[in-house]
Amino acid sequence: MYELIISPDVNAVNAIFRLCLSLLLGGLIGIERNRRGQIAGLRTFALITMGATLAMLISIFIPQEYLGLKNGDPGRIAAQVVSGVGFLGAGAIIQMKGSVRGLTTAAGIWMTACIGLAVGAGMYMVSIVATALILFILYNLDRFEHRSNFMWESKIVRIKLNGIVGDLQPCREIFAKYAIRASDQFLRYDYQDNFTVVNFVVLSKNQSSFPEVFKAIHEAYPVISITLTNEVSV
Repeated sequence: MYELIISPDVNAVNAIFRLCLSLLLGGLIGIERNRRGQIAGLRTFALITMGATLAMLISIFIPQEYLGLKNGDPGRIAAQVVSGVGFLGAGAIIQMKGSVRGLTTAAGIWMTACIGLAVGAGMYMVSIVATALILFILYNLDRFEHRSNFMWESKIVRIKLNGIVGDLQPCREIFAKYAIRASDQFLRYDYQDNFTVVNFVVLSKNQSSFPEVFKAIHEAYPVISITLTNEVSV
């Protein structure tokens, strides 16, 4: 049995073993993504690894069985998997005005497909180590980014002000006081109802205290409302 599993030739035993192993490895990564609330989770990642493994098995099987009858290339189908899985990655990316989410999941989908190809090629140890490294990156490095205090997040601070307000420099100074970078702004003046809406695109660290920032802005301006969001609206 062991000889059949490690055999470089595709047979029923090692084909089933590789599909089951790819299901397990992809499922482990999918569970981690589920815990983060991502749209691509256990089932998605398991299907991606199994599909990539099956594609690699077919790539090996065709020239193995039809050598001399067909000019098979074991890398041809595998190459199409690597490029084609990009469509799944694009589907996992959620684009909002001012922010993009899902890039890590998209990268995980691409890497998981490569793990499936490795399993299909019989590179068991490499695929297991790659899975362990992915889980390390997704779990431990995420915690490290939060603890090391160098990860910045893009947010939209939407402020509705009473009257037509032209001088926004005090607001930028408040952001700077709390170590928040205001990278861009979008303005709307409503002369009929006499109010101003300004959207600041800001970069902030996780521990930034937005309630304190909002309190300071309220003390400096005739504020009607302040909203923290991911989407620009004027």
